[in-house]
Amino acid sequence: MVCGVENKFTLNSRFYELENRELAVAFRVCDWHQSYPERVHGGILAAVLDELIGRSLCIEEPGMWGVTVELSIKYKKPVPTESDLKAVARITKNSRKLFEGTGELLLPDGSVAASAWGKYMKLPIEKISGKEFSENEWFLLDERDPEEFEI
Repeated sequence: MVCGVENKFTLNSRFYELENRELAVAFRVCDWHQSYPERVHGGILAAVLDELIGRSLCIEEPGMWGVTVELSIKYKKPVPTESDLKAVARITKNSRKLFEGTGELLLPDGSVAASAWGKYMKLPIEKISGKEFSENEWFLLDERDPEEFEI
């Protein structure tokens, strides 16, 4: 749903490693992502923040991914459909088997629409899915210059 390429309703998210070791994502929400008219469903926003925080481990530990143990979301503003959005996340605590992180989903004007905190178990991608799936069905880090991505 967040980063897949085989689902026609995916967000087609693009991920960027920032200079400060945060992970950012850019994506577009459409009318079919709505709950109430012209408002994005909160579950979609939670999925984006969950994916982003869980992927942030890849910056410090390439090949390792986060599997959600606990996730808390605070919704602050409604998010309109048919919008280009960004979000940013970082690791706040990292131990041998678990890590924690936070993230914010930003509206086009830069204000925070939702924030999240999560705890994740570390697993190598091979334990989560096959290599073919990860190479063919997920968008990984975008190869554009991260300086083009402004938060």
